[in-house]
Amino acid sequence: MATLLETLRRQTPMLSVGVLTADWMNLQPQLSILESAGVPLLHIDVMDGAFCPAMTFGPPIIQAIQTSLFKDVHLMIENPLEKLDSYVQAGADMITVQVESTKHPHRVLQALGGMTNANDPARGIIRGAALNPGTPVEALDPLMEELEMILLLAVNPGWGGQKFIPSTRRRIDAVRQRIAKSGGNILLCVDGGIKRDNLVEVAQMGAEIIVSGSAVFDGKDPAGNIAYLQKQLGKG
Repeated sequence: MATLLETLRRQTPMLSVGVLTADWMNLQPQLSILESAGVPLLHIDVMDGAFCPAMTFGPPIIQAIQTSLFKDVHLMIENPLEKLDSYVQAGADMITVQVESTKHPHRVLQALGGMTNANDPARGIIRGAALNPGTPVEALDPLMEELEMILLLAVNPGWGGQKFIPSTRRRIDAVRQRIAKSGGNILLCVDGGIKRDNLVEVAQMGAEIIVSGSAVFDGKDPAGNIAYLQKQLGKG
């Protein structure tokens, strides 16, 4: 049976749709739209009001989300080590931690590597490290052997309505070089400021997972939006 990493690798480039901007009063029908469109990943931003200004939700809500999509959980929280297990038990298939959120990111990733996917033990848990726009990509160098995914934020976390930061282009290239040099099977994800007009460009830069919520849920037609975005990535 293929691991989750192997399954996703075959589908790149792909969308991970951010649930934060969905209509939470009509969440289940909107998740059904994503499932029907063949979207593999549901991106769940966890913010604690300390690491970044906004607060969102924690393990109980993640567990309550009923979907066949893989749960791509991005922890923007301080000191994630002691909280990892609760997110794993809530059904996270992927857990990404901010390098800046802890003095010991390597230890966090090691601990996560010893945990078992609550949905399917054979699936594995994808371990990700995320970098804020102001964090040098060199911060990844000691972590490469513990990673299955790198997430580059193209906006600063915690504020809505930001535009894609142009320097992300250089950062994508620098991370791609590091992944190639490491020889590891590491997915490259880009998150922030992704809209209809730059989705393809970001994929062409080398992003294998592209996170966007507003491009899907802003407006009145999530089905039409997701169909358009999937077609742009050659999925339609």
